[in-house]
Amino acid sequence: MMLKFPMLWLLVFSLSPFSSSARPAPYALRISCGARDNVHTPPTYTLWFRDFGYTGGIPYNASRPSDITPPLKTLRYFPLSEGPENCYKFQSVPRGHYSVRIFFGLVPDSDFDNEPLFDISIEGTLIYSMKSGWTKQEDQAFTEALVFLSDGTASICFHSTGHGDPAILSIEILQVDNKAYYFVQGWSEGLILRTAARLTFGTSKARFDEDYSGDHWGGDRYWSPIRNNADHTLATDHRIKQASDAPNFYPEALYQTAVVSSDSQPGLTYTMDVDPNRKYSIWLHFAEIDDRVTGIGQRVFDISINGHPEFQDIDVVKMSGDRYTALVLNTTVAVNGRTLSINLQPKNGGSAIINTIEVFEIIASEFKTLPEEVSALQALKSALGLPHRFGWNGDPCVPQEHPWSGADCHLNTTTNKWFIDGLGLDNQGLRGFLPTDISNLHHLQSINLSGNNIHGAIPSSLGTLTSLELLTIDDNAGLCGIPGLRPCGPHLSASAKIGIGFAVSLCFLLLVICSMCWWKRRQNILRAQMIAARGAPYAKARTHLSHDIQLSKHQNHGHSRTAVENGPSLLS
Repeated sequence: MMLKFPMLWLLVFSLSPFSSSARPAPYALRISCGARDNVHTPPTYTLWFRDFGYTGGIPYNASRPSDITPPLKTLRYFPLSEGPENCYKFQSVPRGHYSVRIFFGLVPDSDFDNEPLFDISIEGTLIYSMKSGWTKQEDQAFTEALVFLSDGTASICFHSTGHGDPAILSIEILQVDNKAYYFVQGWSEGLILRTAARLTFGTSKARFDEDYSGDHWGGDRYWSPIRNNADHTLATDHRIKQASDAPNFYPEALYQTAVVSSDSQPGLTYTMDVDPNRKYSIWLHFAEIDDRVTGIGQRVFDISINGHPEFQDIDVVKMSGDRYTALVLNTTVAVNGRTLSINLQPKNGGSAIINTIEVFEIIASEFKTLPEEVSALQALKSALGLPHRFGWNGDPCVPQEHPWSGADCHLNTTTNKWFIDGLGLDNQGLRGFLPTDISNLHHLQSINLSGNNIHGAIPSSLGTLTSLELLTIDDNAGLCGIPGLRPCGPHLSASAKIGIGFAVSLCFLLLVICSMCWWKRRQNILRAQMIAARGAPYAKARTHLSHDIQLSKHQNHGHSRTAVENGPSLLS
């Protein structure tokens, strides 16, 4: 298939008036996996944040698999005993377009597989499956993808495939321009671009954007060198116009080296291995830096990909507007086989030139599971104390190659959301209880929890699940609350029952002792009253006698006073 190249598209990026200096620096988060403290690495003094609170796994010393790997000393690995899926979850990530890169590490221990193979997903979409021999190829020591992050979070998961434990050295989440790599057939938030290759010609040095002093909005890309001795190598110190403009911000140095086809081999061909039955976005970079070419029409060539014409009559000077001026061509191709071959064929006995090539695999983003159902499963995981081997990290239904164990998923093609229609957790040694959140699994048709040690009441809210057809809960002696099970009530362990029995016996003994003390005291009171009753007549007689004596004394004393007081009148 041939695509005619629109001149306007060529110049959209190069003539953009947008300036990166008019806005703040892009969001950047770099994690040194397994590190307890922040780390700065030479030569650029790059800051890597400590690894705390993002995930599970085990911190360990690291061995770097290649020279391009960041000089970090720790990693985090995920043994299968912790589950087949393990994720880093980042919060407060601003909405935008990001370059996400994960560097792999090696555990320096003879007991570990020196080349683990595992899958990587971003936001629930599988982006990469590691291939055997990756430790011997520098550009396979990491994987990278361009993604849209829209909900304030970023989720990066590692999925075991049975070939060693995933070991991660570092993670980078670097914001790029929202229009970066807007390709011909249309960019949307539902697409991910995984970096398959970034090649720079005419140099033997592998470099990052940072090494080129590139604009930070470019995302610090890695450029792998390609130098073919059969071709003529070009290099210049001349400034390159329209190189570092928005939205892709390519380092100018990328265009200061190139290769040119030779007389013996007039064409230039680059071939690489790819995954079959995929679509690829291809970006071809040119700048006419050959002093022998001084004007329009002196170098013209065609470009074909896998034998199909893609661009015709490419004249870099004409299409870019001048010599030492950047030109970028983009096309999308479908590849059925395992090879991607790019051929530049000169016309009129001339030669072809190429500076840089980028190849991205186009991946459709997976639809996600309904958030309320994810939360319900997470509550169930906690309440039932699911063993680590279950994992249950990330999204229950995606990537589709790695769903959660025991969860049956179904896609609603109307809402483009996954939901859970079945749970099979029988005979797993579960010992917790059923949370009320389980009723948020609105689409459940069957639940099998038999053969466990689940206890407590079955939530009455399960009755609201109108689609539920099968509840199998045999052999869970501690469950209660529906017909066929024991009534709900106090359910005590043997030790608790013994404790309560002892407490009741102690209380009874105290009650007996108190009763006996009360009875004895009562008997003493009654005996005293009886004695008092028998001695009452004598006591009354004594009381009357004392009263008579006192009265007699009082009367006699009164007469004496009168006689004395009346004495003077009688004598007078």
